[in-house]
Amino acid sequence: MPVIKSAMKRVRTSEKAAARNRSQMSAMRTSIKAFEIAATNNAENANELLQTAYSRIDRAKSKGLIKANNAGRKKSRLAKMLSK
Repeated sequence: MPVIKSAMKRVRTSEKAAARNRSQMSAMRTSIKAFEIAATNNAENANELLQTAYSRIDRAKSKGLIKANNAGRKKSRLAKMLSK
């Protein structure tokens, strides 16, 4: 543990940020998996789940959790999965 006051605060803030990032990444992955299951089963709510997954991916991109090309690749693969 750090001794300097500013370093202690930095540890606290970085832990909060890591928890927030972990939560957002988990939500993104969960929505992607939900869509993939719906798409393979030809579910009727696949379009809604696709929009939710897009939203989560875009949010992760805007927060800097994933890079722009990674987000584009994920969205492209999901769209391709829906069209099959």
